[in-house]
Amino acid sequence: MTFHICTACGTQFGERLEPPPVCPICEDDRQFVPSSGQAWTDMAALSRTHDVTWRLEAGGIHSLQVSPDFAIGQRAFLIESPDGNILWDCLSLIDEASIDRIGALGGLSAIAISHPHFFTSMMEWSSALGDVPIYIHSDDGEWAQRSGGALNQWKGESVQLGRSTLIRCGGHFPGSSVMYCPWLAGGQGALFAGDTMQVTLDRKYVSFMRSYPNLIPLGPEAVRRIGEAVRPYRFEAIYGGFSGRTIEREGSRIVDRSMTRYLSAIEG
Repeated sequence: MTFHICTACGTQFGERLEPPPVCPICEDDRQFVPSSGQAWTDMAALSRTHDVTWRLEAGGIHSLQVSPDFAIGQRAFLIESPDGNILWDCLSLIDEASIDRIGALGGLSAIAISHPHFFTSMMEWSSALGDVPIYIHSDDGEWAQRSGGALNQWKGESVQLGRSTLIRCGGHFPGSSVMYCPWLAGGQGALFAGDTMQVTLDRKYVSFMRSYPNLIPLGPEAVRRIGEAVRPYRFEAIYGGFSGRTIEREGSRIVDRSMTRYLSAIEG
């Protein structure tokens, strides 16, 4: 019996003898099945060829990535919090070095995930770190391919995790969420966005898509709703879901001007 991991999207599935016949997340139009076809690995095999690398992004903010790149290639974040550390988003691989490092930082109080493409091996991470509670939005619960007692499906438009706020924005997925941490960026606030809004490569804007690999844009109403969801929160920094996708200053203003630019392009 094995917990198979899809090599295309990085999602870990429930325990079974044979790999699943398909990966529902890759079959969905927001992701894709590679031209080489669906392929599978598992935690033991992945750990023989890959590691988890850490980077200190700013005070109290560590990014984690699987190296060399695996599947989607996203980064997760270990966020030091006065109420207990939070893992934002997740990776397919967990290694002993990361377990030890998280323990040295005081452990985890919660794992919070933006959307199904980053569910990955969330249950494995929770189990390895003491059955840490995992928070995903209930609107995306159907996409969880492995579940357990640690999995919490929150409802509504926001929920507090200590001083952090999870905010449902929708758009990319119905439950796509961001996390607001007001004590970061020198007390001016930071927003962890996953790809609910994607930091552009020039780091001057964010943008919005239903599918990034398949180039399916979001319509104007969905984008306006994202803007309305985050408007009550003021933040200086935005941390996107991929390496280098960080905006260090004027984050709230950049979201506002990005919405104006996007809506002008799609409507006009």
